[in-house]
Amino acid sequence: MTDRSHAVGDSVVPEKAQEKLPRGVEENVPNTIHDTGSTGSKSHATGDSKVPKAVQEAVPKKLEEVLPNKIHDTSPGGVATAPK
Repeated sequence: MTDRSHAVGDSVVPEKAQEKLPRGVEENVPNTIHDTGSTGSKSHATGDSKVPKAVQEAVPKKLEEVLPNKIHDTSPGGVATAPK
C-alpha cells in the first residue's frame, strides 16, 4: 500500500484506488488511462552493463538476455558466473 498516487497527469482511476495501488501496478496501466509518465521501458540488467541506458530501455528483454554477461549482465543476482 502506498497511500499516494503516482500519476503525473490525467487518470480515470478513482483517487482511492490510486492511493492503494503499488507503483509498479500504476506504471503498467496505459498512460491514456492513468498517466504516470512511465514509458514502460526499462533495463533488465542485474549487474554492470556497457550498453547505454537508453538502448537498454529500448530493446526487448530477450535481446538483453542474449548479450554476454561481460557486456550486459542479466544473470540472477547481478553476479555473472564464469563458465566451468
